[in-house]
Amino acid sequence: MPRRPDATRDKILDAANRLFYGKGIRAVSVDAVAEKAGVTKKTLYYHFRSKDDLIAAYLASRDQLNLPAFAKWFEEADGSLADKVQALFVNLARSARSPKWKGCGFLRTAAELADLPGHPAVKVGAGHKKKVERWLAERIASAHPADAELCARQIVLLMDGAFSLMLIHRDASYIEAAGLAARTLVAGAEATNGTSGGRGDAPSTCDGSGGGT
Repeated sequence: MPRRPDATRDKILDAANRLFYGKGIRAVSVDAVAEKAGVTKKTLYYHFRSKDDLIAAYLASRDQLNLPAFAKWFEEADGSLADKVQALFVNLARSARSPKWKGCGFLRTAAELADLPGHPAVKVGAGHKKKVERWLAERIASAHPADAELCARQIVLLMDGAFSLMLIHRDASYIEAAGLAARTLVAGAEATNGTSGGRGDAPSTCDGSGGGT
């Protein structure tokens, strides 16, 4: 039976994921993706109008996987909201210790396309990061509704900063340290609202009103 078009597209995307994530988008040619997928270049261009289109689809496919993973880690974690937020970082550290981990694909792609801010893949990456931020804000709002959006933004800053440092140092302890900081932010917010279910060891809140330097 002939291969379904969507199955062929998925096969090309799988190959693109492996190559783009492993080697970077500029280092990988369309020919290399076609060869990896076991299709002709003509077939690849039937499904994707250009390499730029393929890169954007590659990131969109990662978006479909990442947020469900975050939601799973969050829901499965025991304890308070602060504990659940920290669990995201603990699981990211576990992933980062895998030899297959090459950093955040969204950040790496954005860095490679820094001179092309209007590139469709950059827009996909920005959309993904905003989606994670909104998702976190919704989770945090149950304990700290007044500053949930600010708190979520601070957490993604910690997360993406740790991603960058891990890529430089190849040391997953950076994201574990970021997780402790994120827990402190959220636990402080919970304490401010009288909802702390954790260990109560965080002196500051997401709006910075409870702590100093």
